[in-house]
Amino acid sequence: MEKQRIVVKVGTSTLTHDSGSLNLRSMEHLVRALADLHGCGNEIILVTSGAIAVGTARLGLSERPRELRMKQAAAAVGQCRMMHIYDKLFGEYNRSVAQILLTSDDVENPDRAEHLRSTFSALLEMGVIPVVNENDSVSSAEIETGHHKVLGDNDTLSAIVAALCQADLLVLLSDIDGLYDADPRTHPEAKRFHQVKALTPEILEMAGGAGTWRGTGGMATKLSAARIAMESGCDMVITNGARPEDLYGIVEGQDIGTRFLARKKEDVL
Repeated sequence: MEKQRIVVKVGTSTLTHDSGSLNLRSMEHLVRALADLHGCGNEIILVTSGAIAVGTARLGLSERPRELRMKQAAAAVGQCRMMHIYDKLFGEYNRSVAQILLTSDDVENPDRAEHLRSTFSALLEMGVIPVVNENDSVSSAEIETGHHKVLGDNDTLSAIVAALCQADLLVLLSDIDGLYDADPRTHPEAKRFHQVKALTPEILEMAGGAGTWRGTGGMATKLSAARIAMESGCDMVITNGARPEDLYGIVEGQDIGTRFLARKKEDVL
């Protein structure tokens, strides 16, 4: 099997329990699969959500903060907690990780984006797994006010990272099995799309609102991410994060989730 550069984005609802506390079993299963895929020779970049939810639980708050400065404080606490766990879990499989926190300026400014690309390249060259999140303690002011909104959700962030690093595959681990012609949680007869070759108006109309209270992204953000990935020559798959072992089949090209087919690399370059 050809070795690939793979970006995996995991959502808050996959990483945490309903209480907001980290779901250690889910994290351990994900880390084991990623470490194994890395051991096969693939290059792995993990984009992780969850800092605010984890910080909220860690601080003993009864609900997600509403005030911006408190959200930022919770994010700072939660990010520290999450990286500690990732470092511990990946370390058990003899894998090294690096933390990269991004703001919109880092990807918009050409000079900073080039430095960022070089950093990713060096880390991957040394066999390190970068763990990426938006720097919520700094940048969420832009997200909350709507000013200068470039990132704002980790679906978009993961697609930008995939494009920046010229990844072969982006996998969005969500709380849904893929893209359906209706919401499968309310329409049991809904049919899953196996492949999407173009983001037609009909496809875009199927995007619903945001998901659970712990996450911010809905299908609309995932389709926005798909556009970025496809245009950069990167396939994207939406699948259920409850089954991280599905990553093996996805990397092999099996029919799991919904695969958005990229433009050919030669057409992008």
